Amino acid sequence: MKLFFLSAITLLVTSFTFQKKTRVIFFGDSITQAGAAAGGYILKIDTLCKAEGKGDSYEFIGAGVSGNKVYDLYLRMDNDVMVKDPDIVIIYIGVNDVWHKATSGTGTDAGKFETFYQAIIDKLKTKSIKIILCTPAAIGEKTDFSNQQDGDMNEYSNIIRRIAKKNELAIVDLRKAFLDHNLKNNPDNKDRGILTTDRVHLNARGNQFVAEEMWKVLKHMN
Repeated sequence: MKLFFLSAITLLVTSFTFQKKTRVIFFGDSITQAGAAAGGYILKIDTLCKAEGKGDSYEFIGAGVSGNKVYDLYLRMDNDVMVKDPDIVIIYIGVNDVWHKATSGTGTDAGKFETFYQAIIDKLKTKSIKIILCTPAAIGEKTDFSNQQDGDMNEYSNIIRRIAKKNELAIVDLRKAFLDHNLKNNPDNKDRGILTTDRVHLNARGNQFVAEEMWKVLKHMN
């Protein structure tokens, strides 16, 4: 009887351990906020995950706030990320740091952007949280580099690539992926309508595209 009881307890513990899901938090701005809504890229990742029979292995949580820049992410890390005890955090930030320079004069200088970005990573590392970085995809979809913020977008994407290399972190290079896609699918050099609705925020195809690019990296993190 005692042996049976111990075996049952062992089975329950083993079962609980086996069923623990990998908790993934998507940390970003309005693109990520919309990504957690119907038709958004986070829900599409969940669909891709289930289609591969991994639905019981992951839990996906959106933590996007409209208008956020890199320092906003740093300031709300404790309440929106750390207390939720994630296994993986995907950082998708940078558009507003560039975009708001032109729209409201409140963007983020490159040096400050890199400093706050690294500070976010350092804090996540203290809890041994796995990290995936994303380059900002687009502020305009023209493929001839005539979008107003192309120069800054390339610079800030290079900062993120450099941070990823320095910290030996996985990266989803959305900046490159969007350009490659638009070179093939935007023959009229339109500034929107291929993967975005307004040059920045994702349309249905854009959400699917981002989901596919992120899932390629995410599913190999465990």
